Amino acid sequence: MAAIPHRDPYVDAVLPDGVSRIGDAAEPSRWFDHAHLAAHARDVDVVHLHVGYGQLEAAAMEAWSEELQRQGVPLVVTVHQLHAPGQPSSGSHDAHLAAVLGTAEVVLTLTPGAADDIAERYGRTAIVVAHPSVAVADPELGAERGLVGLRVGAPSPSVPDPVVLVRAALSGAVSGGGRLRLLVEEAELPALEPAFGAMADTGQLELAVFPAAEWAAQLQQLHVAVLSEQCGTHSRDVEVCRDVGTRVVAPSCGWFADQWSEVVPYSHDEHGRVDAVSLTAAIGAALARPMPRPADRVWRDGQRDAVRQVHAEVYAQVAGDRSWA
Repeated sequence: MAAIPHRDPYVDAVLPDGVSRIGDAAEPSRWFDHAHLAAHARDVDVVHLHVGYGQLEAAAMEAWSEELQRQGVPLVVTVHQLHAPGQPSSGSHDAHLAAVLGTAEVVLTLTPGAADDIAERYGRTAIVVAHPSVAVADPELGAERGLVGLRVGAPSPSVPDPVVLVRAALSGAVSGGGRLRLLVEEAELPALEPAFGAMADTGQLELAVFPAAEWAAQLQQLHVAVLSEQCGTHSRDVEVCRDVGTRVVAPSCGWFADQWSEVVPYSHDEHGRVDAVSLTAAIGAALARPMPRPADRVWRDGQRDAVRQVHAEVYAQVAGDRSWA
């Protein structure tokens, strides 16, 4: 099996026992290269596409999916995002999905709502598989009641105005009787908005700078984690919060709330900008609820095993179909 990307926490979590992963971690994946695909088509029974194709033109994706068909290599697609976060227009992402969903042998996605969208927009029936566990709570690490965390960095298409987001989150944390902690990955510190340092210096909020490997631990210390992306479909951070026991405040777009019942949504205005009043209210509502417990490991391990079994059956099905072709 060739996975795109080759390695990723989700890809690693769903890989069935006994399935060999062929390829390497090159980006973009070498499997997008037609010559590489032709030379190694007999080495794989299936190509499983998750993410990593956004840098290619839609026409190139269509040609690639057709090349897979010519080589007789079945394509399995997991739809993680129906609307690419941060893109001003969904046209490019829609065209990418149309190109690969038109030829995929099997389509998977993570929530029933996303499956309904796929059926309506692309005419494909998607198998719904739960997002498996991707983190384990540290038994030695406690959470602080009332502590709200928001990850910040440089302005980006998915978070174009972090100052507005921070001020709304601060208002929600304070009005809910808590406090706000801005989470800054070490690599993002040089591009941090200067106003945030000034707010920390005056005691309005605090800054926590951390290495990327400590992300789950940072989330575990919170009562509430705020997802900062303005839009999206599914979120790995929701699953990390479920694993470590942190309530989530997330945008009302997409299907974040379908992933986990402990998600409190906030909305956007008619221009797609963050509705500051809604975000403030959502944080207050989230703080009024008790802190959730970390996910039961026996249940999460069983869920992951079930998801891997679904993938094993899908791979066996499409590989069997290929052997008869």
